[in-house]
Amino acid sequence: MTVSRSGDGTRTVDRWDEVFRAVSAEPRRQLIVSVMDCPEGEPASLPEAAVSQELSIDPRRLRNELQHVHLPLLSDLGFVEWESDPFVAFRGPRFEEVGAIFEALYDSSTDLPDPLVVGCRRLERERNA
Repeated sequence: MTVSRSGDGTRTVDRWDEVFRAVSAEPRRQLIVSVMDCPEGEPASLPEAAVSQELSIDPRRLRNELQHVHLPLLSDLGFVEWESDPFVAFRGPRFEEVGAIFEALYDSSTDLPDPLVVGCRRLERERNA
């Protein structure tokens, strides 16, 4: 596959880079999935929405990481918006770009290698229950 680095191609590559940076950490992936599962306009409660059943993390540490690392990154990219009181997150103006990645993963989870989708399949079953 050849990627154009001129004109609109550069912006497309930049957007993909931003999406992959956003989903490169588990708390951000879990948060995006949680926000995706909320009705549009409804917030996801934090830090609970970023808790992964796959990993255990101290709730105080997670809250600190959310406030100082994960939420600022997602917010700067326009994928989520968040408030500290109450501590919640909801869809940002570019949420569709990152949400589409998870929808595509759910839709094709049976075609992906098992080590990559065990949690994805579990989440999909829970969403359909």
